[in-house]
Amino acid sequence: MNTIFVFGLGAGDIEQLPLGIYRKLKNASPLFLRTKEHPVVDTLKAEGISFTTFDDIYEKHERFDDVYKEIADILVGEAQMHDVFYAVPGHPLVAEKTVQLLLEAERGQKCRIVIEGGQSFLDAMFTALQIDPIEGFQLIDATSFREDEWQPTQHVVFCQVYDSFIASNVKLALMEQLPHDYKVYVVTAAGSSEEKVNEIPLYELDRVAALNNLTSVYVPPVKDEAILYHRFETLRRVIATLRGPNGCPWDRKQTHESLKKYLLEETYELFDAIDENDDDHMIEELGDVLLQVMLHAQIGEDEGMFSIDDVIRGITEKMIRRHPHVFGDVTVENADEVVQNWQQIKAKEKQSRPASLLDEVTKSLPNLLKAYEFQTKAAKVGFDWDDVKPMWEKVEEEIAEFKQEVSKAEQHSEKLIHEFGDLLFALVNIARYYKINPEEALQATNRKFYQRFSYIEEQVKKSGLNIESLSLEQLDRWWEEAKEKGL
Repeated sequence: MNTIFVFGLGAGDIEQLPLGIYRKLKNASPLFLRTKEHPVVDTLKAEGISFTTFDDIYEKHERFDDVYKEIADILVGEAQMHDVFYAVPGHPLVAEKTVQLLLEAERGQKCRIVIEGGQSFLDAMFTALQIDPIEGFQLIDATSFREDEWQPTQHVVFCQVYDSFIASNVKLALMEQLPHDYKVYVVTAAGSSEEKVNEIPLYELDRVAALNNLTSVYVPPVKDEAILYHRFETLRRVIATLRGPNGCPWDRKQTHESLKKYLLEETYELFDAIDENDDDHMIEELGDVLLQVMLHAQIGEDEGMFSIDDVIRGITEKMIRRHPHVFGDVTVENADEVVQNWQQIKAKEKQSRPASLLDEVTKSLPNLLKAYEFQTKAAKVGFDWDDVKPMWEKVEEEIAEFKQEVSKAEQHSEKLIHEFGDLLFALVNIARYYKINPEEALQATNRKFYQRFSYIEEQVKKSGLNIESLSLEQLDRWWEEAKEKGL
């Protein structure tokens, strides 16, 4: 099995290239360079060292991954015939994707890889910026990173900021979390005689003229706590502090039971914001709901039972497990098949079936919604009418029974209450047939009543009259006006 010898050209010019690497480069044949864009290359050429570069491959592909794959494939192909010598900028094992691909080839028994060192550009970066990585450091490939990867409280270096397009992607990602004028540093040719370090505001990052394969961007750690208010870790720390020994007395005394009413209240306030189609209000109310989740999770952590990590892990696993058509190899044609798969997977997750199918319905639901869910569960096993006609007949039957009870019973009698409940239950069945959520329908009617009655109050106030002195007929005229106005 032939060998690919991989040399690191270091971060600077020929003066910083180790003597041992230099001697091996002089005798290397065939010698391949990933790129000729490096301070050492002109000196190698001047001294008569022959080599082949892969710069032309960069022009063939739109994605860097494809570039690196082709380079690695060429080198492995050459290694099938003879030993190969390959030189890369910096250290071969720092921000060098082609070397990682070659190591994969070695694991696949296609060749043997020998790494011959070279100074990493990181050493020169730390010196140029005068930072100590022990304080917390991240090295991120600017050509392929996700916004959630970088940690703003650490020293962060984005390498491979080749051009303004890549710089723009980095800028836009950072500006989602940092002020537009946050100070960043553009470092070019670190460690060489052409080294440059420019401090600029973040919004100018993609306007820098000198961007090339030797350019990196340094983002200093965020010190201003207010900049981090949007981070989940900050919220978690705030909640832990509130519940801590020197925290808020009210927050410290709360329990899961005492917080139940607040979670319910905040949920209904979120419903109002959704119905109002008010984005700012939704942001506020979603925050209030999240606060309740965080408080419950912190109580669980304080008691040693569970933490927010367990909550997030559980829901993440569930979402992946119940969406095999997204995260697996299951194929679905429409949303109905998604729901069907969801129910089948959910059923398999149940270790022991409840005593009743209806026990799966949340006990604390509002009773109108609970009736809807009871009927839906029963319908899934066939306990349902196929047509709406008998449903209407049942409603008429319940109305008749209620009227009969009204004619003979005392108000608020238990029998009267039961008959009225039967009538509501029958009406829920009608709603379900027409795919109407009764809770939402009644909520819409309540909102409509509120708007129209508020209009009546407004007109009474304009008239200078006392609402209690007006007849129903007078009030009803304004009610009809409100209807005509679309309220």
